Amino acid sequence: MSHTYDFVVAANRLPVDRVTGEEGNEGWRRSPGGLVTAMDAVMRGRDGAWVGWAGDPGEAPAPFDDAGMQLHPVPLSEQEIADYYEGHSNDTLWPVYHDVIITPTFKRSWRGAYRAVNKRFAQACADIAAEGATVWVHDYQLQLVPEMLRELRPDLRIGWFNHIPFPAVELFAQLPGREEILEGLLGADFLGFQRTEDAGNFLRAVRQYLDLDVTGDVVDLGERQVRAAAVPISIDVEGLREIVESDSVQARAREIREQLGNPEKILLGVDRLDYTKGIRHRLKAFGELLADERLDPSKHKLIQVATPSRERVKAYMDLRDQIELTVGRINGDFSSIGATALTYLHRSFDREEMAAMFAAADIMLVTPLRDGMNLVAKEYVTCCADDGALVLSEFAGAATELSDAYLCNPHDIAGLKQQIMKAVDAPAPQRRQRMDSMRALVSENSVQQWAKNYLASLEAAPKAPSTQAAS
Repeated sequence: MSHTYDFVVAANRLPVDRVTGEEGNEGWRRSPGGLVTAMDAVMRGRDGAWVGWAGDPGEAPAPFDDAGMQLHPVPLSEQEIADYYEGHSNDTLWPVYHDVIITPTFKRSWRGAYRAVNKRFAQACADIAAEGATVWVHDYQLQLVPEMLRELRPDLRIGWFNHIPFPAVELFAQLPGREEILEGLLGADFLGFQRTEDAGNFLRAVRQYLDLDVTGDVVDLGERQVRAAAVPISIDVEGLREIVESDSVQARAREIREQLGNPEKILLGVDRLDYTKGIRHRLKAFGELLADERLDPSKHKLIQVATPSRERVKAYMDLRDQIELTVGRINGDFSSIGATALTYLHRSFDREEMAAMFAAADIMLVTPLRDGMNLVAKEYVTCCADDGALVLSEFAGAATELSDAYLCNPHDIAGLKQQIMKAVDAPAPQRRQRMDSMRALVSENSVQQWAKNYLASLEAAPKAPSTQAAS
């Protein structure tokens, strides 16, 4: 066996993107995000490796080192990308786990591909994990890996974390192969969720469909026990603060305001272009506030960033058409020559530009219809001015922690409009008090602390009696 590792992370994607230099030479660029930062710190202290797909179809590159992080690519064919990732993961599981906002598609061939790819990930982890190692599996794409991995390597300590919601039993019931998902997850020693409600949904599903004993947050399998609990994820607070406090980012924030004509209030939305994010509801509310003359297009400007996402999935193509039609109507009705009411940006931005937008914005609109956490809310709280305001959907996991936001039900357009206007009209001392409270909470719960909390829970989970690897 080649080199083995004491700590292995398994996620659908590796934490790098392939890039081509000016001279045509190919390399790798570290992906932004708190998860990568947290795992990097953990792996450096534990002799760790990351297992995931490199992003291109076909044969996987050989394992490689990226800035001290050991990466082990897993291959996916074009057909597997279509069936496992775009199909079962994102056209079946994703809508079911997000309250069936759109109708999920169920295909047996997709389930077969999902099973095959999960088995490949499990084998990749088993091949590189040292005796008694810890393996941390991430997210809904890899829900069968824990059980498959336990069958291969019962000596391992296995954890799984769900970055998205876990649905209510009544919605989970629609899923073909629902028992297979539950059994797959119960291969772990500890299952982490964003909210207590998500863990509760999982435990109720286990009780109903597997007829297992559940006491508190522990499932009794007879030969061993599995714990399921909330461990809400966060952001790299210090890293983001360092970026936003830099002279260049502060200058860019001022420039953004100047480019918009120095309005009284800048409203900002930053989302993946996804039907779960409530972008259409937000735009409808903004358009109606302009029509009602409660907002003035010369004084109140909205920037909506919609980063491209799953562009080969029809539901996402349709959503883009709907959003861009709405943007055109709003600007057609309320913009003037040289003064646009709504700035719509359908592309990705680096962390510096995003931090500058957060710093420039007076009011952040985070209005998902369902979201596991929504880290954008926490990023805004970290970056914004002391009297910034956050309008936050009560259906985002972040609402459990950020209760001093202006909470809203995005399905209730009248209520959403009311909360936006409360944020716009609130006196500065009130906004400052709310923001101070939220900022303190986010600062105390960084993504590094989240990783420590999760791994402590995994280590404290009941030990399996078997400590011998399968032959």
